[in-house]
Amino acid sequence: MSKLIEFFTQLYTFIRYDIWRITENELTRTRKITYRFAKIIVLSIRGYIDDKLGIRASALTYSILFAIIPLVAIIVSIAKGFGVEKLIESSLQNTFIGQANLVPTVMNFVEKYLETMQGGLFIGIGIAILLWSVMSFFMQVENTFNSIWQVKKSRSPVNQFTTYFSIILIIPILIALSSGFSIYFNSTISQTHIYHVFSPVLKFGVKFLPYFINWVIFTIIYIIIPNTRVRFKNALIAGISAGTAFQIFQTLYINGQINLSRYNAVYGSFAAIPLLLLWLQISCLIVLLGAEISYASQNTQNFEYEIDSKNISQRYKNFLTLFITHIIVKNFENQGPPLSSDQIAANYKLPIRLVNQILTKLVETKVLIEVFYESKRIKTFQPAIDINQLTVSVLFDKLESYGSEGFLTNKNELLDAFWYKTLEIKQKSEDMADKILIKDI
Repeated sequence: MSKLIEFFTQLYTFIRYDIWRITENELTRTRKITYRFAKIIVLSIRGYIDDKLGIRASALTYSILFAIIPLVAIIVSIAKGFGVEKLIESSLQNTFIGQANLVPTVMNFVEKYLETMQGGLFIGIGIAILLWSVMSFFMQVENTFNSIWQVKKSRSPVNQFTTYFSIILIIPILIALSSGFSIYFNSTISQTHIYHVFSPVLKFGVKFLPYFINWVIFTIIYIIIPNTRVRFKNALIAGISAGTAFQIFQTLYINGQINLSRYNAVYGSFAAIPLLLLWLQISCLIVLLGAEISYASQNTQNFEYEIDSKNISQRYKNFLTLFITHIIVKNFENQGPPLSSDQIAANYKLPIRLVNQILTKLVETKVLIEVFYESKRIKTFQPAIDINQLTVSVLFDKLESYGSEGFLTNKNELLDAFWYKTLEIKQKSEDMADKILIKDI
């Protein structure tokens, strides 16, 4: 028993501390994959707790209820343009197979909604309300994703509009392709001699197709929605994880609805409402968990030396701040392309999380300026001060004097006198540093 306790204690210590002190450069290929997988799981679980995904999923469920009719209305309008509105309705029917009355009710609301928008003066107001309802929903989704990715800046309104409606345009096309393939398979290929030869493979392909489509949709979501650059492989990892979980849940949900005859007997036609809410909330939770996985898989290096970075001494932090400023100044002096935090961390083997914290502070104190490339969604950094005027003394003076100070002086004479003595001592100690340019270090 004591050995078992000791094993779990060592395992906890390794996962909590030791694994974050081992960089990927120190590992073999096999161990690198294993350690990264373990880190992704730990970070995803931590993200689920810290970001309160259960509450966020409930908030998104509430938003979807308001946006579902306008959203389906836009999808149906696009589908009519392609002549595939029946496929959309059939797809919805398959999704809610246990709620036979729900889809016709929703589609009836949609048809009435579209009819009211087609006549008279209401057409302009109706389209505006329609677009605003959908935009508001997607804006909340983006804000949630940005919060998970720790992105503070949202897209511009024009960029939001084009991005969101590109997603809406893709949905009916994917549904039409999926349904069209199933119809073609059942009506044409199943009658040919090839079908009997490759029957097991083709049947597996048909069963696999929903998973593949989910992987594609979720991967696109994780790449497009966050207002930051998400690498394809990280979005794909999250897309496969969330898409598979969603499809399995979908299957369990459909089978569960069919077997809930006792539940339907109690609630009658209202049984569709709580079941729909349950489906929406769990679906939102799966989507958000996928976002956590994509963030964790792309940012495992952010959490290297996490405990040490939190407990870093002020002296060592000052040293790293001076070092990073020196790198950016020298790069600017040599007319090199602006550096990003990822490049600085990779080139000098520094913890990316600590690099980001220092760069954020240097931007806030106006030592550096942030250059954001909208197309690539990459932030780079340049000096905000003439490098021939940026001395060590100027740097640390800006860092130390940033924020509120002096608000307690003039309260009593002892405090006031001690403040001025402190400034004099500081000035004497900075005389040498005031003559040293950072670029000359």
